[in-house]
Amino acid sequence: QVQLVESGGGLVQAGGSLRLSCEASGTISSLARMGWFRRPPGKQRELVATITTGGSVYYSDSVKGRFTISRDNAKNTMYLQMNSLKPDDTAVYYCNYVRLGVPGARDYWGQGTQVTVSS
Repeated sequence: QVQLVESGGGLVQAGGSLRLSCEASGTISSLARMGWFRRPPGKQRELVATITTGGSVYYSDSVKGRFTISRDNAKNTMYLQMNSLKPDDTAVYYCNYVRLGVPGARDYWGQGTQVTVSS
């Protein structure tokens, strides 16, 4: 079992910055991928960015160049630095964890943290 706890959401004006954190606890694998997803109001959940324990990263086109994902493996914590925020970034942001190298491995999710960007 893996538990994920997000923090760092809030209200910010357009052009501002926020940093989200996701702390993982429980049975943490040395080979895993963590990521951020978001669900904008009235829309489906979408992928924002992912990072593996090896440091490989992926960004969706909508956040590339503005958001930076990172992780501290020693602390089992992942971060999302969000700069140049836009009202379209308003969403509930969810942390995700999945173990790699295990077919059918379960996805784990955090409870979500609200990010609201005002215009």
